[in-house]
Amino acid sequence: MSSLRRALTAAASALVVLAVATGCTGGGTATAGATHAAGRGTSATDPAASLQAIAPVTDAKDVTGERTATLATDLPPTASTVDEPELPVTVTDNQDTEVTVTSADRILALDISGTLSSTVYGLGLGDHLVGRDVSTGFSGTEDLPLVTRNGHELSAEAILALRPTVLLTDTSLGPWDVVLQIREAGVPVVVLDPHRDTTNTDAIIEQVATALGVPATGDRLAAEVHAQEQAVAAQVARIAPSARADQLKMVFLYVRGNAGIYYLFGSESGADSLIDAVGGRDVATEQDWTGMRPVNAEALVAMQPDLVIMMTKGLESVDGVDGLLQRVPAIAKTPAGEHRRIVDMADTTVMSFGPRTPGIVAALAAAIYGPADPS
Repeated sequence: MSSLRRALTAAASALVVLAVATGCTGGGTATAGATHAAGRGTSATDPAASLQAIAPVTDAKDVTGERTATLATDLPPTASTVDEPELPVTVTDNQDTEVTVTSADRILALDISGTLSSTVYGLGLGDHLVGRDVSTGFSGTEDLPLVTRNGHELSAEAILALRPTVLLTDTSLGPWDVVLQIREAGVPVVVLDPHRDTTNTDAIIEQVATALGVPATGDRLAAEVHAQEQAVAAQVARIAPSARADQLKMVFLYVRGNAGIYYLFGSESGADSLIDAVGGRDVATEQDWTGMRPVNAEALVAMQPDLVIMMTKGLESVDGVDGLLQRVPAIAKTPAGEHRRIVDMADTTVMSFGPRTPGIVAALAAAIYGPADPS
C-alpha cells in the first residue's frame, strides 16, 4: 500500500471515529422497498455562471465577515443523455476482486463523503438507489432508509433488509466484517477507490459507470463535469489574487464542539485540493500538516490563516463564530479570527467531491471573493 493510500485510509478512519464520537446521524423513515424517484430529473446548471458577475478582488485580505457557501442547485449534475444498464458485467474492483453485477435495479452506494451516491445520480440511476449513508444529502434522498449508524458505521441488518442487487462502497466505511457479510449473503460488492479530491472525478465516474453497465453514460458525464471544472477554474483565476503574496492563506477546520473535537485537515486530506481549487494557499500543507490531526494552538497561530473553511454543523456546534473564537482562542490571534473570515458549507456537500466538484468550488469561491449579502 502506497504512503498516500495509507494516509487517506487513516484519515477516513479518523473521520469515522469523529462521526461516531459525535453521534452524527440522519433520518430515514422510508420503508425497505422505497426507491428514489428523482434519479432522472434535470439538474443542468452552469457553476461558472455564478462567478461571472464577481469583479476581480483588489485585496482579498481586506474582506471581513463570515459567509455561507451555497450550491446553485442541490442536485448533482446529470449526464446530458443517459443509457439503460447493459448487464451482466464483470469488473475487477479496487481490491483486485472479480465481481459480476447482474442487476442495477436496487443500488446501494455508500462512502464517507457521499461521492458514490451523487455519481449514481449523475449517471441517471438515482431512482435505483434504495438506501443512503449519512453523508448523502442531496434533494430527493431525505426519505431513503439510512444504513449507517453512529455516524459512518455500516449496519448489515439495514443493508440486507433493502435487498440490494449491488453494493458500491470503498474502505472509508466500516466495520469491514459487515462488507464481507454482505458479500457472503450473495450481494455483488464492488469496492472502489477511496481517494477523494478535486482531481480524480473522472476516475470515480468511470469506476461507478463500468460497474453499473453504463460506460458510455460515464464517459459523457465525465466529459461534461470536466468542462465545468475548467470553466470554474478560469473564473476563479480571473477573480482570485494571482500573486502568491496576495493569495489568502486558508485552513480547513473540522469541529464538533459538543464532543470537544477540533481537527485541522492538511495534505492528502482532500481539503488541500479544495483550497488550491479556490485560489488559496493551504497553509497547513505548507507547514507539513498531513492528513487530519487535532488542532495545536501554537501551530495554528504560526500558520496565521486569513480564512477558515468549516462544515456548517461544525460551526453551529460551537454556537457560531463568536463561540468558535471563545473555544479556540488561537483562531482569535490570526487574521481569520480578527476579521471573522469564516466560510462554512453544508456537511454533506463541502467534501463530497465527485460530479458536484465544479459546483462546490464555484460556491466556495463566490462566498470567498463575492460581495457580501446585502441582507
